[in-house]
Amino acid sequence: MVEQRIGAHVKQGDPLEESRAGGATAVQIFLGDPQGWKAPTVDYPGGAEALRADAEAADIALYVHAPYVLNVATTNNRIRIPSRKILQQQADLAAEIGARGLVVHGGHVLKDDDPEVGVDNWRKCAERLETTVPVLVENTAGGDYAIARRVERIARLWEVVGDLGLGFCLDTCHAFAAGIDPAEMVDAVRGATGRIDLVHANDSRDPFDSGADRHANLGSGTIGAEAVASVVAAAGSDAIVETPRDGQRGDVEYLMTHVPSA
Repeated sequence: MVEQRIGAHVKQGDPLEESRAGGATAVQIFLGDPQGWKAPTVDYPGGAEALRADAEAADIALYVHAPYVLNVATTNNRIRIPSRKILQQQADLAAEIGARGLVVHGGHVLKDDDPEVGVDNWRKCAERLETTVPVLVENTAGGDYAIARRVERIARLWEVVGDLGLGFCLDTCHAFAAGIDPAEMVDAVRGATGRIDLVHANDSRDPFDSGADRHANLGSGTIGAEAVASVVAAAGSDAIVETPRDGQRGDVEYLMTHVPSA
């Protein structure tokens, strides 16, 4: 049985120290401003090389989340073109730190656009990417024009990009908000993509099929801690919690004691 790594998204600076203190075996970080367009940076003493070496020594799996502003699916050239550029830069730096994956949201098209245009824009982006780090497309919670919200849209995306080296990140809060039952999440996503490379293990503050992207600590939301842990166990992949910081360490501990292979 392959060990599933469990950890949290933490602030930049010294993510390894924070992870070690909580007993985590994985960590997710941003490389720079999550809301900005500047080139990525490593805010760690000694830079990228030191972070990679120290993570390997501590046996902590690193994951990177791309900035929220990226949208490679859109027809808006002022967003799509810089999104491709920043995604490549993020992938390059993620490789330098030895990351296992780079997570990026699926994005959306404009209201008058055919979603197929967004799918094709993803194809063009994937064909141009040069990276040794898996780029993991993350499902999103809301938006009628989102490319990776509903299962049928995810399946369509994968029909086009599935052979181009992309991976998939399943966010439990987003899937719940998109109307996917927790008991069916893993089978539904695997049926659409054939894979789950990472789970964002989050409870939801809002009701089922709400379209709202608001995370809650495990057990304090509408999904429930047991259901989230069951998704992680069934997925068999590493998991990162992106929950409110006041209960984040408890969320990691819960998963590590309730997922058999963690």
